[in-house]
Amino acid sequence: MSFFFYTAVGLLSATFGSLVGLGGGVIIVPALVYLGPWFIGQHISVATAVGTSLAVLIFTAFSSTITFYKQKRVDFRSGWLYFITCGPGAMLGSYTTQFVNAQSFQLIFGLFMLVMASLLVARDYIKPLQVNWSIQRTFTDAQGKRHEYGYGIVPALAIGLIVGFISGLFGIGGGSLFVPAMVILFRYPAHVATATSMFVIFLSSIMGSVTHLSLGEIDGWMVLGLAPSALVGGWLGAKIAGKLSGKALLWVLRITFFAVAVKMIAESV
Repeated sequence: MSFFFYTAVGLLSATFGSLVGLGGGVIIVPALVYLGPWFIGQHISVATAVGTSLAVLIFTAFSSTITFYKQKRVDFRSGWLYFITCGPGAMLGSYTTQFVNAQSFQLIFGLFMLVMASLLVARDYIKPLQVNWSIQRTFTDAQGKRHEYGYGIVPALAIGLIVGFISGLFGIGGGSLFVPAMVILFRYPAHVATATSMFVIFLSSIMGSVTHLSLGEIDGWMVLGLAPSALVGGWLGAKIAGKLSGKALLWVLRITFFAVAVKMIAESV
């Protein structure tokens, strides 16, 4: 039973996480906390679920980043810039997890996802910031349409720090904040935002996992159970993402965030 549980959770979380640029932690953490006692016969603490999820995200993000790289969708230049602060932020967030109790975690997690979902819905009614950022980039999609976007060094570093902290705290990878920020603030095409987000998640997950490991908050056997299917899921999600339109990708994000938010908030009250 545990084998099928790990395989299903790893594959589903990685496929979906890679598809929308989240990393998959929004599925792994709730699955381990709520379904762990049923399928593997043991209660899993929030800290262990978060630490284990972040460790598995290394495999998910690595697999999807390679696939996105072959599709030429990853903006490595901005990715490395985000990582300057995202990496240390992930370590700080990972350290903070031990001080948050389960009920508070669920409520904060749910509210955070609800805000992100609302932000993405509002995106259709809010024009992206028309700022003449200091760094300008272009991207031509598969249909030959040319997209222009840009970013500033200081705002990018600030976003990296915030996203890194949230990533380490919740074990979700941070794409839930990265992708909306890239799309709304910097006008990234959705596919480039998703791909670049997964690259940064790969790097920051390594640093965050080191902190969780030092605190004894990673279950090695669970990582081994989840990692193989997560590798496959990371590749599969990136492949599927390449066939979806930008609008379809954003709708997948919105529905996911709302569903997770309602579940987590309901469980905390």
